[in-house]
Amino acid sequence: MAAINTDTLASLGLGPKQTPAEKSTGALGQANFLLLMTEQLKNQDPLKPLDSQQFLGQLAQFSTVQGIDQMQTAMGSMASVMESDQTLRAASLVGHDALVETSKVQLAAGAPLSGEIQATRAGAQTIEIVDAGGTPVRRMVVQAPGAGATAFDWDGLTDAGAPAPGGPYTIRAVAGSAADGAGTGEALSVRVKAKVESVSIETSGLTLNMAGIGSQSLAAVRRIG
Repeated sequence: MAAINTDTLASLGLGPKQTPAEKSTGALGQANFLLLMTEQLKNQDPLKPLDSQQFLGQLAQFSTVQGIDQMQTAMGSMASVMESDQTLRAASLVGHDALVETSKVQLAAGAPLSGEIQATRAGAQTIEIVDAGGTPVRRMVVQAPGAGATAFDWDGLTDAGAPAPGGPYTIRAVAGSAADGAGTGEALSVRVKAKVESVSIETSGLTLNMAGIGSQSLAAVRRIG
């Protein structure tokens, strides 16, 4: 009887069905680990059998690695849920005023501005509104009741009483007044109030897009409302 040419059968599509090779993930699963352990026991040297303590140690190591992997998966899921919750909470800030630690603002012509400075002691504190060219357009003196937050409001007017032109401004604050040498006093941190227009999800975290201030991290917010 003549031999059957398998190449001919294959060309006609009648050859044996080929099972596609299972794609390796590169990870050692529990079934693979137990299979290796079984083969190790079957092929061990009868004169030098596998030490039971070593065998149990290998099992413990695998269990530990598997547990860590499961814990990392659970932590990743938890982090995702927390991020989603934080995003929803941040979205509720849209339309509200927030106090942000910054001294740089972009204002429309004659636009008012409010915020607070962090006084280090009671008494007069000087605030200057400085334009992009470094020229002060308005100087104000506020009285701090003590160390801590002291509010200020700028009506958007220059020292001459005219509306300040639109553009970028810097708010500078120092302890003291002109009478006792303002400008040479201790520099104070400034916080500006602005409206939250939208929230962005960046790789670095949540970012608030604020009117006149631009993008600020959620961590920069000091107070809402």
